[in-house]
Amino acid sequence: MSCSGEIVQENELIQIKPGVLQQLKKAKYGVADHSTVELCHWTKKSFKNEGDCYKHKFYGISTHRCMEFSPAGMHCENRCVYCWRPMEFYDSLKMEPEKVAEPEDVLKKLMEERRKLIMGHYGDSRKDKQKMDESLLPSHYSISLSGEPTMYPKLPALIKYLKSLKLTKSIFLVTNGQEPDMIKRLAEEDALPTQLYLSTNAADYESFMRINRPRYQDSWERWNTTLEMIKGLETRTVLRITLIRDYNTNEEMIPAFASMIRRSSPHFIEVKSYMHIGRSTNRLEREHMLEIDEVKHFASELARQSKIFSFMDESYISRVVVLQNQDRFIDRWIPACFETT
Repeated sequence: MSCSGEIVQENELIQIKPGVLQQLKKAKYGVADHSTVELCHWTKKSFKNEGDCYKHKFYGISTHRCMEFSPAGMHCENRCVYCWRPMEFYDSLKMEPEKVAEPEDVLKKLMEERRKLIMGHYGDSRKDKQKMDESLLPSHYSISLSGEPTMYPKLPALIKYLKSLKLTKSIFLVTNGQEPDMIKRLAEEDALPTQLYLSTNAADYESFMRINRPRYQDSWERWNTTLEMIKGLETRTVLRITLIRDYNTNEEMIPAFASMIRRSSPHFIEVKSYMHIGRSTNRLEREHMLEIDEVKHFASELARQSKIFSFMDESYISRVVVLQNQDRFIDRWIPACFETT
């Protein structure tokens, strides 16, 4: 069957086309209707006690109890050059409210898909059975897998539902900034996540278009609207800057980035290298990755020119540096999570 990425309707809910579904299953995704879940690289490594995600080091997140998922698995407004997800199969720019699954159904089905993925690891004697047992009961939710989660029209209800669960300690949401109205809804409906990430990879229109390859004609305006909201949101906020050699690493761009982060004043900035993995290898070369020393240099210059950020921590293996806002200082550790680390 062709994997054109078309979306078909089945039982009135949006469904991922069978051919695409087969490819996702082959890549070890769990799929339910229009939603996806996966065991990330670091979750699987944590089962063997071989390390934790940098979110554990930076903020106290328990890696093996983190559930990474998206309620909009094959929907996104951008076709980012560095995306390592299967965005070649993305098609629709709209998720009609009457054709999406309810939040409780999304989570129930994805939890079962995730359980199946975890069960496949129990046969390996090298893995920590206690960690795998604990991982069956997530305490952290990272809404950041394939697709753009803010396209899911019932996202406020989904986040509220996650917050209502007894074991939930934190919720991270990653957005490309193309749906500022949804961010506004999250704020107005008291449904903001514990920590909101805004993907940030360009400080000017030309590089924004080149890197993100957006579908909306007003994409730059949409993204800037979201950026302007960051400072006023009543939750922890992060700008995640992905550096791609020859795309956005010229030092002449740093003043524009510095101006941008002063304007939005997030609590943290994660400056990280593009990683040559997944589907991105079809569009970029390994040489587009930066070494950690190059990331540190860019981050230190950004901090210096911003005048309000300072170095907080780094992860050598993930090639990422995190800066902390000294004007809007908050504790790096998420209290509910830190007690489990």
